[in-house]
Amino acid sequence: MAARESIAELTKRAGRVSHALAKLYPTARISLDFETPWQCLAATILSAQSTDAGVNRVTPRLFKEYPDARAMAAADPRHVEELIVKTGFFRQKTRSLMGAAKKIVEDYGGEVPSEMEALVKISGVGRKTANVILGHVFGKPGFVVDTHVRRLTYRLGFTKNVDPAKIEIDMQKILTPKEWTPFSMRLILHGRQICIARKPQCEICAMANECPRIGVGKPSRKAAPSSKSGSPSTRGRGRG
Repeated sequence: MAARESIAELTKRAGRVSHALAKLYPTARISLDFETPWQCLAATILSAQSTDAGVNRVTPRLFKEYPDARAMAAADPRHVEELIVKTGFFRQKTRSLMGAAKKIVEDYGGEVPSEMEALVKISGVGRKTANVILGHVFGKPGFVVDTHVRRLTYRLGFTKNVDPAKIEIDMQKILTPKEWTPFSMRLILHGRQICIARKPQCEICAMANECPRIGVGKPSRKAAPSSKSGSPSTRGRGRG
């Protein structure tokens, strides 16, 4: 189905999928706790290969002792490591946090920039993290691509690419900018709860009629699940 679809047809189907996801997950957002742009950036860096719940357990003390980029830039790395050790890969994350803080202080006057081009120049910040910050802090369109989004956009036939940057471009072509952040957040939730990696629950998926199920079988359809809401994790492998 997806191979024969034009951009116009893909756009229409993406709109229907977006509507279905909005009904299922009306309040989907990231589940990291933060109050400032710096805290969002720091928490997202810490979420790599960790659970958001685990990150939320360590950030209250971290943010109390190092509330902004200037404080983090001047921190004792050994103490930072002690504070974040339970998130895993604490030495690398400490280097990323302090490197990001120093870059923000030296190049951006201590304030987290609000443009993609500037964000991705910061240590530990890739397009995924940058899009989280753009969408959830600055209210700018940002399409977040994590492992769930990669899997679901392929299964839905919206992209043939595996590179996150190319997937982002493909999705931006068939979604309106205002849909980029909520659509990606809802895909993450759906990927965690229904369209899981090894055994997708197509038989109860509310989007089964819109999905070509690329790479999976076509089981018989049962009743769709009731509406859910929640906060998708943004964790994933590698540099975010």
